[in-house]
Amino acid sequence: MTLQEFFEKYNRVALAFSGGVDSAYLLYAAAKYATRVKAYYVRSAFQPQFEYDDAIRLISDIRDMGLEVELQVIDVDIFADEQVVANPDNRCYYCKQSIFGAIQEAAALDDFDVIIDGTNASDDYDDRPGMKALQEMEVLSPLRLCGLTKDDVRKYSKEVGLFTWDKPSYACLATRIPANQRITREDLDRTEWAEDYLHELGFLDCRVRLRGDAAQLEINEEQMDVFEKKKEEIYTHLMLKYDEVLDDVKCRFYTKK
Repeated sequence: MTLQEFFEKYNRVALAFSGGVDSAYLLYAAAKYATRVKAYYVRSAFQPQFEYDDAIRLISDIRDMGLEVELQVIDVDIFADEQVVANPDNRCYYCKQSIFGAIQEAAALDDFDVIIDGTNASDDYDDRPGMKALQEMEVLSPLRLCGLTKDDVRKYSKEVGLFTWDKPSYACLATRIPANQRITREDLDRTEWAEDYLHELGFLDCRVRLRGDAAQLEINEEQMDVFEKKKEEIYTHLMLKYDEVLDDVKCRFYTKK
């Protein structure tokens, strides 16, 4: 089955839209082939500002292509869900329930009965808590159903001119907090602050994970030469909000004096 055939069968769809590579291309395809598509972007403390900015830019770009697409931004107070902020091993299950529950409510008001998401054929679908929630909520994943891998999505996104084609994969800020450690707004904020700083320096594919009160850096190996040149500057800056910085590659601690 092709995406065109999928949208001929399901021609009115509500799309869970993140602004990432997969949902961006899926939105383009839905706008091209479906009768009506509406994108729902759920904004919460788990999503950094740049993801929202990319989502808005993508919507504008698709409209500039002459395609019709609607967008609704849904604000969700993720801290109101104790099962999520307690951060158990299956936190993603409860988080997906919260996010897609909000999308289901909004989509129902807009008279949609089909909700789709950007899970692709490369994603490990089995035994993932978040995927279990999507199955239970009967969310369809056209990219996966049509056999499109992440590489396929990047290739086709580039061909049609979507700026997201080479955007690094990104997981929500909550993934930087160790399982079973309670998620706080302070920890999410400083994680976003640290990663934004690294992005500004050109490290787009990076993570800053919380380990106790230390920042554990994960830098793409291809950029390690650049990182070595800037590491002292990076350590000094991050210590404004962390007591220690751990370079995951070098496995060395840098501690405040």
